[in-house]
Amino acid sequence: MNKQESDILNSLLIEPFVNQRILSEVSGHSLGVVNRSLKNLIKEGYIDEFIRPTELAKKELKEKAPKNAIILAAGFGMRMVPINTQSPKALMEVNSEPLIERVINQLHEVGVREIYVVVGFMKEQFEYLIDEYGVKLIVNEDYAKKNNLHSLALVANYLSNTYIIPCDIWCDKNPFRRHELYSWYMVSDLVDNESTVRVNRKIELVTNQQSGNQMVGIAYLIEEESKIVRERLKKFDNDKKYDNSFWEETLINKDKLIARARVVHVSDVVEINTYEQLRELDEESNHLKSDAINIIARDLNVGKNEIIDIEVLKKGMTNRSFLFSCKNTKYIMRIPGEGTDQLINRKEEAVIYQTIKNKNICDDIIYINPNNGYKITKFLENSRVCNPKSYDDLLACMKKLREFHNMKLKVEHKFDIFGQIEFYEMLRDGASSIYRDYQKTKVHVFELKQYIDRQEKDFCLTHIDAVPDNFLFTEDGDVRLIDWEYAGMQDPHVDIAMFCVYSLYDRNQVDNLIDIYFEGQCSKEIRIKIYCYIAVCGLLWSNWCEYKRSLGVEFGEYSLRQYRYAKDYYKIVIEELK
Repeated sequence: MNKQESDILNSLLIEPFVNQRILSEVSGHSLGVVNRSLKNLIKEGYIDEFIRPTELAKKELKEKAPKNAIILAAGFGMRMVPINTQSPKALMEVNSEPLIERVINQLHEVGVREIYVVVGFMKEQFEYLIDEYGVKLIVNEDYAKKNNLHSLALVANYLSNTYIIPCDIWCDKNPFRRHELYSWYMVSDLVDNESTVRVNRKIELVTNQQSGNQMVGIAYLIEEESKIVRERLKKFDNDKKYDNSFWEETLINKDKLIARARVVHVSDVVEINTYEQLRELDEESNHLKSDAINIIARDLNVGKNEIIDIEVLKKGMTNRSFLFSCKNTKYIMRIPGEGTDQLINRKEEAVIYQTIKNKNICDDIIYINPNNGYKITKFLENSRVCNPKSYDDLLACMKKLREFHNMKLKVEHKFDIFGQIEFYEMLRDGASSIYRDYQKTKVHVFELKQYIDRQEKDFCLTHIDAVPDNFLFTEDGDVRLIDWEYAGMQDPHVDIAMFCVYSLYDRNQVDNLIDIYFEGQCSKEIRIKIYCYIAVCGLLWSNWCEYKRSLGVEFGEYSLRQYRYAKDYYKIVIEELK
């Protein structure tokens, strides 16, 4: 039985046969396809001469009928800024109804009650669904570092005759049915330049296309294909190269998907990935009532509908930032990330920006809130960050850093590196470090404080986070130093150490940067002092990463390398002092 014949048979179960024209309208196929399919279905014994489903048809329909559904709702929904700072995207409301509740209700309408929801980000907000709808929640602890292939792998054993549904889909008409006869994957009739999957004449989904049908993401798998997907999920989930993969990877067999195409009209199914897409669908949605959007509208004196081209910026380890446009000018809105209220004093940060104002050091600050850390800056068009492997970039950045340090700016607060290490430890609430030899490493690093304290230091305002990504090369050739969240009074040579550890420099690269900053005139004592700072800063950021990890934010190799700096540069200092 091919796809068209399956659709015709399914339609006959929804509505008894009247005539070919009505059957054509119900099934969505042409009269010619309907007539050919009816002849074949009679020939194969699926319908009788009165166009009624036979016992053979009813048996197959029963075997392939939906048993359960899996909703994938674990991810951050990064592109949903600023909404995702307050709510997971599955709970966004359209016409006063959360997306996930609409999907669950549509599943209930066709008799599917066994529903598994894979959650991760803000998982607690989904708990009410257990009582309201009887769903089962499956927690993905690795939602921050793995894609939805891992989410589906967690529920692989439940795959049988199963609907697989992303949580950010809004369907005008119920996409689910009481009867299914084959595995399918839903695409729209919209041509999408980013899609590599296209429907061919046989209603198959072929891959590796330059532009294809927009992939909706809803799928239905019968047991035959579910078995294949189960096996692949278990294999792929144990392979690190699939950590960032979508579950659809398991459907690909050579140059096509193992599921047939189910094509829907682009207006019938909407994937909501951005604030603006939600606004287009329901401009009265409660989730459009964002503090960030209200601040932008008020401080730039514009209407909310004038805030357009909202785009997430993935750069940044502390915050979530997004780009937007108003009246032909681009801006960046910064929203503090998880746990930053513990890490950063926003009132002190506001003082820093007031201190460096009009000194041609940083980007243009339009708005900053000293209470919650929200910040708006003008976007520097055609700017780029420093390339830590480019000698010319390093010359320009170290020149800018020297100029800033030579201003000898003063503020009331300081950044105590050793004190901050203790503070970040405290944020673990008594939990031990993930590193087994942490206490030994800490003792060694704190021994370096004696050498640091003996050296002459010219305390002044220090950036603390003077890393390559915070040096912007502007279109006119200027260099700006941005993101002053950690700045305070400190030995300015700490900034050199910070640049090195963030760039993951080896010993030769560290010495090269020191020579550039000091223009070849660095004393041995100062060089060793900077080595000490590299060890101390490594332990500092290692603890910072441990705290962020407890909040579900992972930094992979960066975290491990910071801890290595603490250990390796302690040894380097000891060797140098000998």
